[in-house]
Amino acid sequence: MELYLDTSDVGAVQKLARIFPLAGVTTNPSIVAGGQRPLDSLLPELHAALGGQGRLFAQVLATTADAMVEEARRLRTMVPDLVVKVPVTAEGLAAIKLLKAEGIPTLGTAVYGAAQGLLAALAGAEYVAPYVNRVDAQGGDGIQTVVELQQLLSLHAPQTKVLAASFKTPRQALDCLLAGCEAITLPLDVAQQLIAAPAVEAAVVKFEQDWLNAFGRTTL
Repeated sequence: MELYLDTSDVGAVQKLARIFPLAGVTTNPSIVAGGQRPLDSLLPELHAALGGQGRLFAQVLATTADAMVEEARRLRTMVPDLVVKVPVTAEGLAAIKLLKAEGIPTLGTAVYGAAQGLLAALAGAEYVAPYVNRVDAQGGDGIQTVVELQQLLSLHAPQTKVLAASFKTPRQALDCLLAGCEAITLPLDVAQQLIAAPAVEAAVVKFEQDWLNAFGRTTL
């Protein structure tokens, strides 16, 4: 199972990389624009924040296949082993096929349906990213979409991994893992919710107080 952070916040990556067993960091144009950092400096810094390990994902902006391929090549000059995110449009599918032929790994992104994700996998994407919460917001069932996509890939494109994205709650992420997803990417707030457990903190405080009452100190 691969756990990613969906962010461009270098400081947060440094902090959480010490805690979480991170496989890497995913970004998209909106995330990068929010941080107002150019990619050619941001991506190497994110890589360094991961200790020089893990995979980075960055997305093309072009809308035609040939231009997407050119942008993918440029992104790979910034971080050589970067995975290129390509929206699964008609032109995006063509770009994924071309990039596969060049040996450039891709993630088919902006996936709102299982069939769309399967097409990206068959075109050669290493990962496909269903947008769980956004599917819900449009009146669909994000988790069911992931379940169907996972089943389709297991049957017809086992070389491709579901990298589920767009979460608002930890429960959504856990449901994707229970559906068999091999990878998820979490926004910072959801990642932090996973380790924010008031009941655990209260238990630790009680342990410490009981020890202090018995032995007059808070160390072993």
